[in-house]
Amino acid sequence: MLHLFHTADWHLGQSFHEFDRDFEHARFLDWLLAALVEHRPDALLLAGDVFDTVNPSAQAQRRFYGFLHQAHNALPHLQIIITAGNHDAAARLEAPSVLLEGLNITVVGTVPRDTAGLIDAARLVIPLKSASGRVEALALAVPFLRPADVPPVPEAADPYLDGIKELYRLATTAAVALRDERYPGAAIVALGHCHLAGGEESRDSERRLIIGGTESLTPDTFPAELAYVALGHLHKPQSIDGGRIRYCGSPIPLSFSEKNYAHRVLRVTFDGGQLGAVEPIAIPTTVSLLRIPARGALSLAEALEQLTRMVFAAEVPVEQHPFVEFHLWDDGPDPTRRHRIETALAGKPVRLASIKLEPIPRDTAAGEAGPVAPVTLADLGSLDPEALLHATFVEKYQNPPAPALLAALREILLADTTVQPAAGPAAQ
Repeated sequence: MLHLFHTADWHLGQSFHEFDRDFEHARFLDWLLAALVEHRPDALLLAGDVFDTVNPSAQAQRRFYGFLHQAHNALPHLQIIITAGNHDAAARLEAPSVLLEGLNITVVGTVPRDTAGLIDAARLVIPLKSASGRVEALALAVPFLRPADVPPVPEAADPYLDGIKELYRLATTAAVALRDERYPGAAIVALGHCHLAGGEESRDSERRLIIGGTESLTPDTFPAELAYVALGHLHKPQSIDGGRIRYCGSPIPLSFSEKNYAHRVLRVTFDGGQLGAVEPIAIPTTVSLLRIPARGALSLAEALEQLTRMVFAAEVPVEQHPFVEFHLWDDGPDPTRRHRIETALAGKPVRLASIKLEPIPRDTAAGEAGPVAPVTLADLGSLDPEALLHATFVEKYQNPPAPALLAALREILLADTTVQPAAGPAAQ
């Protein structure tokens, strides 16, 4: 029997609305180390996005390598497999792999190739041993794949997506051959960092993988011989294809849209070469994310009134102060808006992360306009900026722009001699 932990999307070094997340990541890594010691899995799989940027801070790298050192000291027989995600610098991540191999740690950032430049899929296959020392699984350590990383597929409908499918087929074929030759009965598992069609995503924090958004894979990308597919990239925990394919999710919320996600690692058991139990282990929340209001939006006055009624935990260290995001109706430009919120928050154990402006709902029956004729290049020269501002303001806010705003626009137009207001009532 083999036990492994599946985790992904750590995003070490993330800056959250200009706030550092190092405290939260440190607490997560401390918790993960304790969980590893408690459950004693045979392997830890980290499926990409170790760091938040390709140039992680020195502190983020210290967190990462410090954790690896502690994990090896606590559990010398623990195998750790780490693959690069789309946020990681692939070659940089695997640069110290020669040193890490001595700690039972395998890092795969790039797709290995032979001396002829061809993909060497067999080198992606990593044997995993149980506590008895017997190889009971073979892991396909596949990192995030860019278009240049995948093999060519003749007459492919989509060279990139079909190339990813072909790479997993080649790696699976190599694993099956190795299993049949040396490790009969071993389970075959795969890592991946990708976007599966139908997966629920968080657009606020999950970077699109390929420009154009054509990167969604289908479950048949992963051959039927794979007993389990450990994925990263989507931050919400979810399972696909009857639970054979899973996203474990991120360990902390990386945006306000993730505040209600069930953050976890997955403990996966294999018995006799087959997938057994998949047990979620909840990660404790270190810092809360608050949304005011809980749903919808409020006027600034209403939000400030709600804030006065809220009770915050006292004697909380600054690094554990909740992050708060306000959702307000967009009732027009207000240069005092942020200052008024910051004044109301002064002295409260909370950190202002974001102010989101929502469009005021309109009565579509009364305000719906008829079809608008397309604007041609010839029309652009006849547009009156002041009249356009006036019309847009009335449409969006149901009120004309303030005189001071109009005066500022006129000053800009006068300063730029290349822009001349068209003749008309508003420009005269």
